[in-house]
Amino acid sequence: MPARWLRRAEPVASPVARRIIRLNNGFQLLFNLLWWMPVFYAYQRDAGLSDNQIFGIQSIYYIAFCLFEIPTGVIADRIGARNCLRAGAVVMTAANMAPVLAPSYTGFLVHFLAIAAGRSLTSGAASAYLYDGLRAEGAEAHYLRAEGTARSLGLAAKVVCWPLVGPLMALAAPTPYVLSAAGAAGSLACALALPRLAPRGADSGPGARGRRGGSLLRDTGAALRALRVSPWLPLLMVQGVAVFTLSRICQVNLFQPVLLDHGIGESTHGGVLAAMTVAEAIASARPQWLSRRLAPAQWVSLLSVALAVVLAGTALGGPWLVVALLCAFAAITGFVYPVQRKLINDAIPADAPRATLLSVESIVDRGVCALAAVAAGAYLAAGRLDALLWQSAAVTCVLIPVLHLALRRTGRAAPRAKAGAAARPAPAEADEPVPLPVDECVAPHP
Repeated sequence: MPARWLRRAEPVASPVARRIIRLNNGFQLLFNLLWWMPVFYAYQRDAGLSDNQIFGIQSIYYIAFCLFEIPTGVIADRIGARNCLRAGAVVMTAANMAPVLAPSYTGFLVHFLAIAAGRSLTSGAASAYLYDGLRAEGAEAHYLRAEGTARSLGLAAKVVCWPLVGPLMALAAPTPYVLSAAGAAGSLACALALPRLAPRGADSGPGARGRRGGSLLRDTGAALRALRVSPWLPLLMVQGVAVFTLSRICQVNLFQPVLLDHGIGESTHGGVLAAMTVAEAIASARPQWLSRRLAPAQWVSLLSVALAVVLAGTALGGPWLVVALLCAFAAITGFVYPVQRKLINDAIPADAPRATLLSVESIVDRGVCALAAVAAGAYLAAGRLDALLWQSAAVTCVLIPVLHLALRRTGRAAPRAKAGAAARPAPAEADEPVPLPVDECVAPHP
């Protein structure tokens, strides 16, 4: 391991870096604090929507998210990640008010389409801004902890706020949507306060003009070239599909069916969800608990298999075991997410359009998730929940080791390829992902 990874971390010295971390924490907390999440199904039913209409809107949402991700990542690299975060916050504020102004099928459809647009505007831009901002200030060693802390704070806020939704709705039914809009407006304030970053390529040589002088087509082409140049990047994106799909399907689509299948009534679902969120929040804030004896890519592969095994285990045992397994599932998700984020960002070449490539990853994740949601619905309609859980575990346990072997082979081939290309100029390429550094593991909270 290079010596620079062995040094213990110093506190974040740059005031700008500390400001970026604080504002990113605030943005992620407020932007993702959707008060309506625990009650949107019942709210739409009370508004007169049928189950077919409700789940039809969800299907449209997934498809729209994938379609919106195609241009929004390129837009972020063109106008800057900070401006894209501001635009996303504006769209999200309006989206949360749509059900209040029009509590109908059309209003909820507009609501979820706008949610897809707002989230797609920020999905790649937020991570890209944080990574580039900290690197510009020489604080890139704190990225992993900053990413995990922001996610942890957002989850903790949900634990505090979601139990209040019921009493607030008793006072005024639209309150969850109004509070969500207020939170999105607060995230806009955080985005407006973010410092400006120097354009990429500004110091790349005489006459460099940065990437923003090119066209949208040129930026898209640069993203595709980066996927070809960096051998790690496409494989790491595919590796992250298992994490995103398993966590999303479990925590959104299968959470209530699994509990109901084991006789756990709806009155306790909120408490179980709160316990899962606490477990995920603690794990997200503590990636340093993962041993440095394994490389990040190894941890992602191992934890992906663990997610599948734990999810399959919910088909066994009684109610208490199921709740414990769901909390374990949430904790594993909390550990793996920031590590996967860092792997992807490290694998992106320095001069590549980062937000565009992160949007490509999001498209892959949500495309697979949409297919998995359709399959999950078919299994549930046929009363085959246990078969779905076991088969999902089997597929994951077969594919992840195969993918990990491909990553190892790529890692061995990379040094030989670099040696062969040493005598000729080549485009900038990302380094092979390195083990979790000591300084990231002890980076203090900002």
